[in-house]
Amino acid sequence: MVQSGIPLGTSFFPLNFEVKKSARELFAEPSMPATFAGLTERSLFHEPWWLDITTGGNWALAVVENDGEVIAEMPYSLHRKGLWRISTQPPLTRTLGPVIKPAKKPTDQEWRRRIGIAGELIAKLPSCAVVQQTLDTRIAEAVAFALQGFTVSASFTLKIPPGRSEEHVWTDMRANTRNVIRRAAERLTAREMHDADRFVDFYDANLERRKRGNVYGSRMMRELLGEVLKRKAGMLLGAFAADGSLAAEIALVWDKTTMYYLLSSRAEDSHSGSIALLLWIAIRAARERDLTFDFDGIPNMNLLTFLSGFGGTPAQRLMVERIRGDYAVMRTIRRSARRYVTGEA
Repeated sequence: MVQSGIPLGTSFFPLNFEVKKSARELFAEPSMPATFAGLTERSLFHEPWWLDITTGGNWALAVVENDGEVIAEMPYSLHRKGLWRISTQPPLTRTLGPVIKPAKKPTDQEWRRRIGIAGELIAKLPSCAVVQQTLDTRIAEAVAFALQGFTVSASFTLKIPPGRSEEHVWTDMRANTRNVIRRAAERLTAREMHDADRFVDFYDANLERRKRGNVYGSRMMRELLGEVLKRKAGMLLGAFAADGSLAAEIALVWDKTTMYYLLSSRAEDSHSGSIALLLWIAIRAARERDLTFDFDGIPNMNLLTFLSGFGGTPAQRLMVERIRGDYAVMRTIRRSARRYVTGEA
């Protein structure tokens, strides 16, 4: 039997999780905090409050100005690793990279202007043993990094674009994925969670049962999710069993263009479709807000098999990295030693 709050609808199964406002309504609210203030291309992950929390305040901004106007910026983290100062992607920060204000009168050579400005930003980065960032999928200035001695590599995510009907999105999913969602909806009730502490407590407890720790840090995660909820820059969804216990959860964050699947966790004894159920609700919420849904990375084939069942389209993310010679030698020695100790050599 379908639990209260998740009734079956028509044949394409539109779960009745209410989304109260569209993206345009949400960001037009006078009471809405200036979460997305700044340069128009800035993503959620470029926002100062996000970087303050994820780096512990250890970040800075490379800026390019023209006639006193900021036309480009690039945030970067700064911390020490032993003797070395390094700049890497902050935790839970999916993408960064240059943010460049469009020309007032773009021409066919706009790409050349943007690469030149990106080169100016790169020149303003501090001297570090390592500089590494994953670029937003909309950033096309990776060539500027390659010309400055960075290695450029590719990773991938899956996206579902806005503008399609709910029925279209549902029928684009694999049949077995739809069936898993139906079965989960018969046993679980999905609803929004408003307590970041409860979310992190459940997340940590599930890791502890697997004898693992929170790699992001529980304290940072609590602060970040609490601020996300406060700024209305995301939401937490939970799947609850008939006895009211929490079976699974996911965290979502968004900016003006994209909703990101950020975190998830489920109890070992929960229904195997609990995360799929919550993802379907999240995809519907993104569609209602007129946002792209980003599944946020494909680290392995198992996850690709699972996520591709939702019908997304692959999108490329470029990672740029520049490593100083002495640090590269140290890293190679450490990796070789680790393989020797573990018997992998």
